[in-house]
Amino acid sequence: MAFDVITPIKLGQAAITTGVTTLYTVPAGARALLKEFNIVNTTAGAITASVFLVPSGGSAGTGNAFVYDASIAANGNYQYNGIQVMNAGNFIQVQAASAGLTITASGAESV
Repeated sequence: MAFDVITPIKLGQAAITTGVTTLYTVPAGARALLKEFNIVNTTAGAITASVFLVPSGGSAGTGNAFVYDASIAANGNYQYNGIQVMNAGNFIQVQAASAGLTITASGAESV
């Protein structure tokens, strides 16, 4: 299957909670590129966060952790810039130790 059309998109933007939350799911018949994300801490204390790149039908855990328990400094941020290829049905999930973090992720979809 050829992927001829590549469209840059915002994959998601959300507050990260203490529960595992899905930020983005690759649509059926597509692939996605995770190009970058930024996690911002809007509190006066450090908070840890995890980002998981989960295969279709899977669940977040250490086996698919992309960032695991990264400490984000008070009023600081954590940035990733690279390329991760995700197939149809794969998804990005996030989790934090406490409230106060926001994630913004960008990339592209190809169909």
